[in-house]
Amino acid sequence: MGIAVQTYAGYKGDERPVSFLRGGRTVLITEIVDRWYDPDYTMFRVIADDGWTYLLRHDMTSDSWDMESATLSPEE
Repeated sequence: MGIAVQTYAGYKGDERPVSFLRGGRTVLITEIVDRWYDPDYTMFRVIADDGWTYLLRHDMTSDSWDMESATLSPEE
């Protein structure tokens, strides 16, 4: 599912996501739990301010973002 993502742009360009739109609402990313790299894309497992954990994929070739999965984070 393609999504609109706001990123932190450091010296490498779009280094990491900071927020994205979901259902017309801006979701803020509170923590990047994990990230891994492939020559064509970067994956980010993030925790957001809505209590969900998301797996986001940044396609480097098309400069597009997709939400691969969303799971409700367990209550602590």
